[in-house]
Amino acid sequence: MVPGNQTQFTEFILLGFSEKAEQQGLLFGLFLGMYLVTVVGNLLIMLAIGSDSHLHTPMYFFLSNLSFVDICVVSTTVPKMLVSILTQNKAISYADCLAQMSFFMVFAGLDNFLLTAMAYDRFVAICHPLRYAAIMSPQLCSLLVLLSWMISFLDSLLHSLMVTRLSFFGPMVPGNQTQFTEFILLGFSEKPEEKGPLFGLFLVMYLVTVVGNLLIMLAIGSDSHLHTPMYFFLSNLSFVDICVVSTTVPKMLVSILTQNKAISYADCLAQMYFFLVFAGLDDFLLSAMAYDRFVAICHPLRYAAIMSPGVCCLLVLFSWIISLLYSLLHSLMVTRLSFCTDHEIQHFFCDLPQVLKLACSDTLINYVLVYLVAGLLGILPLTGILFSYSQICSSILKVPSAQGKYKAFSTCGSHLTVVCLFYGTGLGVYLSSSGTHSSWKSTVASAMYAVVTPMLNPFIYTLRNKDIKYALKRLMSRIPSSQ
Repeated sequence: MVPGNQTQFTEFILLGFSEKAEQQGLLFGLFLGMYLVTVVGNLLIMLAIGSDSHLHTPMYFFLSNLSFVDICVVSTTVPKMLVSILTQNKAISYADCLAQMSFFMVFAGLDNFLLTAMAYDRFVAICHPLRYAAIMSPQLCSLLVLLSWMISFLDSLLHSLMVTRLSFFGPMVPGNQTQFTEFILLGFSEKPEEKGPLFGLFLVMYLVTVVGNLLIMLAIGSDSHLHTPMYFFLSNLSFVDICVVSTTVPKMLVSILTQNKAISYADCLAQMYFFLVFAGLDDFLLSAMAYDRFVAICHPLRYAAIMSPGVCCLLVLFSWIISLLYSLLHSLMVTRLSFCTDHEIQHFFCDLPQVLKLACSDTLINYVLVYLVAGLLGILPLTGILFSYSQICSSILKVPSAQGKYKAFSTCGSHLTVVCLFYGTGLGVYLSSSGTHSSWKSTVASAMYAVVTPMLNPFIYTLRNKDIKYALKRLMSRIPSSQ
């Protein structure tokens, strides 16, 4: 990396309310009392609403969420202040300050959105009382809350990433290392004669991925026959696949063209964050699609009731929230690390394991978190997929006719192929990074996972799905007529 001309600071000083020793006890008692009253009072409200079925209404649903957020707001700020008063240590590390700022912005934003939702609820109840139950349905209330969480996290993330780009010179405790501002992405090859073929190959793969997935999204959106849960999830998967390749490939193409392999610390952190988000979304969407096929084949009579539009939207929003949360967690943990020795990333993008290898500070907590989250968010969805397909196979085997078995299995053949490709290449990345020291093999395996798989998904669904084929033909036939 290119060293900057500044010293890296590791701590801020929170001055608080007063420097006078005689006022510290009074301040500690005051804020401890306020904190306990806030937590206990809001907990009592949540327990009262949860235990009384008469209060299971939209108004009290929003109120219980507001009470939870209020507890989180004070827990983000007050405990640290109380510890500082007790220990007389007003220092807070850069990473802890960034985390505190991020979570405070999340919960403050949630307070704002929840108050808005409660105002809308009162508007409907008073101005449209006869339509209140239909408008303020449980699905709409859940969507409003989940949308509030998502927007608050995105806003907080944006501000946090912008702060990481800043340098600080002030009353902080200086560290003993130089701050670096750039990583070097080595990519695939150092040989000049291989740059042209690599650029052409990845440019073609990127364009095929973007155009193919865009065509699927347009075909589904333009054909009312495809406005079903299965194709709703497929259109979301296509959008995520475009985002996955757009997170990594354009930077690599620019690096090959300009021969500049440097990437700033903030851009590397952002690239790593968004790749984790979209890779996690791929995982969750494939699980939701497996559940959809399970309900369609094993419970066909209840399919419309179970896979309602509200449930489908909730599954997608839940996938976004979990992916944003765990990616934010990993990114904030990376900000705690210092990079003062090697600065070359043996990869074509900022992959989390590769970045952790370059840290010169202790990464034990980071690796524990990586394996813990990977286990939970990797094994649990895969377990759900395997369970769904075990039930699907059991139901298909009970179908008497061979034609009926083929028809039932054909509805999930494309999805099963994509699942095998996704987890197969993902397992290849894990084995290549843990079982071999060859950086080239690890990079190729990651390219299969991050670039080739999103490119193949449109072909799998168009080649094996008659509905998509017909929708694409109708879409293409409309283009000349519209001109």
